[in-house]
Amino acid sequence: MRPQYFKHRAVFDFNRDTNDIGFPLPWKKGNEDNHFLFRLYRKNKEQYELFYQHQLSFFLSCYNDATEQEFFIHLKQIITDTISELVNRNRYTSKHAQERKNRMQLQEFLDYLNSIDQWFIQSTDQETIKRQLEEIAKLNSENKKLKEENKKLRELETKDYIDIREGKQRTLYHLMLQIRELKLDDSKELANATTLNIWSKMIAKYFRVGGKEISVESVKRYFPPDNDADLAKYKDIPQKDKLFTIIPAKKRSL
Repeated sequence: MRPQYFKHRAVFDFNRDTNDIGFPLPWKKGNEDNHFLFRLYRKNKEQYELFYQHQLSFFLSCYNDATEQEFFIHLKQIITDTISELVNRNRYTSKHAQERKNRMQLQEFLDYLNSIDQWFIQSTDQETIKRQLEEIAKLNSENKKLKEENKKLRELETKDYIDIREGKQRTLYHLMLQIRELKLDDSKELANATTLNIWSKMIAKYFRVGGKEISVESVKRYFPPDNDADLAKYKDIPQKDKLFTIIPAKKRSL
């Protein structure tokens, strides 16, 4: 147990928005937790992170062996103990409305602490159930999204294929290579692939030769990725397989 976890307010510091704890006049230092709660009750949800980080930075600067995990455990214990105490208070008192408000705020701050809990500090049964329900809801949402994506993919999938005459696959490659290089009047490509490997993958996926699958590696040998590639690794289409030449159509007058 450390002698001090939270940064104390300086004497005569009357700043109402301070993140330090305590009073601007001398006060008893043995009840830090109560002063932390007093300051917390005057914060809103948007200020929790700054308040937490302010006090954490102070704690880490005080002790050479201090860790955020130690600070986190100490702070969470204060919050959970106080919530438990408020839950068990007599409901039929003049303080009940304020105590209920404090309990709700403590639960809100506890939710913040759980959101940054990277050590999976032991939670109460209520917290555990809540976290599990949130995780289930998140997984259900992700599962629904994956199902929708899978459905779209299945709509495009097919077991059908285009069969090429046996021995004429390189003729198809030659046509694809020509399509790859075609340019429009504005000098832009007719078909601009996001990656040049897609041509090889498309042929291997949707074409067969005599009913037999085509290896993507065998296709890639005819499709160099760019003009700077080591062409020694690639093959030219044999002249005997260049059966068709794609030429631009003559422009027709309107």
